[in-house]
Amino acid sequence: MTDAASLPGRPRGVVRSGAATPRAVNVLAPNPSPMTLDGTNTWLLAEPGSDLAVVVDPGPLDEAHLRRVVETAEQAGRRVALTLLTHGHPDHAEGAARFAELTGTKVRALDPALRLGDEGLAAGDVITTGGLELVVVPTPGHTADSLCFHLPADRAVLTGDTILGRGTTVVEHPDGRLGDYLDSLRRLRSLTADDGVHTVLPGHGPVLEDAQGAVEFYLAHRAHRLAQVETAVEDGHRTPSEIVARVYADVDRSLWPAAELSVRAQLEYLGEHGLI
Repeated sequence: MTDAASLPGRPRGVVRSGAATPRAVNVLAPNPSPMTLDGTNTWLLAEPGSDLAVVVDPGPLDEAHLRRVVETAEQAGRRVALTLLTHGHPDHAEGAARFAELTGTKVRALDPALRLGDEGLAAGDVITTGGLELVVVPTPGHTADSLCFHLPADRAVLTGDTILGRGTTVVEHPDGRLGDYLDSLRRLRSLTADDGVHTVLPGHGPVLEDAQGAVEFYLAHRAHRLAQVETAVEDGHRTPSEIVARVYADVDRSLWPAAELSVRAQLEYLGEHGLI
């Protein structure tokens, strides 16, 4: 989900398929919408010189898109050897089972219901395929099963919907929880400060070259929205729909149902901390 907030220093242009880092190529899915921005970014990852590739988030169940991902790998002389999911939303994961059929790969995810094969994903797991190294970073909040993948060699992190390339994301209450989300943003901030991550490869929107700035922006934005919700409650706005109309008045009304999920998460957080 996006709202009126915009990440600093980034154009609002169209996202296109192509190389983003030495190890990451985006294959943009044809599913643009207010919720998915330009479409889902399907990431094709490979170590330079390797004939094996990893795909993160095959995207929707769109046969042409899934075959285009396979063809992009083959044109680079590579075979897809593994499929990973950042989380289970259909715009990221619906095509995973069909993609596994096309490539003969296993699908690894945090949620057992999304896996194809015995192995799941857990915090700190290091995935090595054809010399490529990815580190699993748990980032619940947008959803309970959200993960990011740290790509140390490119000083990059694949963020799924935890950080978008444009605007901000929804905390999908009740599965998503604001406290978890804030902890996840702080975990990503530590990657930028302690591990030198400077590039965000998001699930939607353009690549961000200032990872630390993006995380700080998200944290500040969430604090601002939380304060707005608290003030709205103090002013007598009680229901989530009333609060959305007050706090998200500058957001396209088509996004208000998603905004209401975030408001419910914020109300829960404020209640848990005795602030309302």
